[in-house]
Amino acid sequence: MSEYRFDAAAVRDRMVEEIKKLAKQQGFSKVVIGISGGKDSTVTAALCARALGKENVYGVMLPDGEQKDISDSVRVCEALGIQRRTINIGPMHEALKGATDQLGIVAKEGEYPIPYSRASDVNVAPRLRMTTLRYIAQALNARLAGTGNLSEITVGYCTKDGDTSCDFSVLGKLTSVEVVEMGLTSEELPRDLVKKTPSDGLTGKSDEENLGILYRDIHSFIRQGTCGNAETDEKIRKKERANMHKRRMPIVLDPFGEEAHE
Repeated sequence: MSEYRFDAAAVRDRMVEEIKKLAKQQGFSKVVIGISGGKDSTVTAALCARALGKENVYGVMLPDGEQKDISDSVRVCEALGIQRRTINIGPMHEALKGATDQLGIVAKEGEYPIPYSRASDVNVAPRLRMTTLRYIAQALNARLAGTGNLSEITVGYCTKDGDTSCDFSVLGKLTSVEVVEMGLTSEELPRDLVKKTPSDGLTGKSDEENLGILYRDIHSFIRQGTCGNAETDEKIRKKERANMHKRRMPIVLDPFGEEAHE
């Protein structure tokens, strides 16, 4: 495998300039970011604060009921000096469960019942968070900055219409490994949060446990074409193919007979 080189400080500075350039082109000065306390939102917030000024970055903490590590999110906002607000999406989640038969409420006569789905319920939180972030961003006349990284996007470890929805993606071309390296170049960021084991905050497991793949293997697959293990490479390829729909705009069917999709 070829030697891997990544100049984290140079990339950090380039990303700051890219944010400034985009803000000038599109005519915005404020951004809203969902702050989880993990490396991705932490690094995204740091880059936006450098580019636009800390007073123009609005961090939103979005616990679903009780969040054990909410203090990490607060630390991020305090370390960067950005604006902060906490919105608990728990009541919204419960209201949706009630409206969809999950709390003992049955469908009306003539209407079909909605069965419980663990996968659907787990993915509700990211979608409710994104709806809330969109609401706040529009109210503030701000842009919504996405925090997902290339490793997550490649294997589809993201929620469609949830954390994939944003006005611009800050880390979408950087792997999880690269995000950590870049975050460690910023003195204002708490090192333990940059290195914090990634988890979804929903299942009680780490990202790598849920995926069954190590982030360093995904990184090597992306940057060098292989992680050195053929079985793991194929697992990554399979996930990438299966989740490609999350990376593309919806297919538009053509009524005039041309090919509608690949």
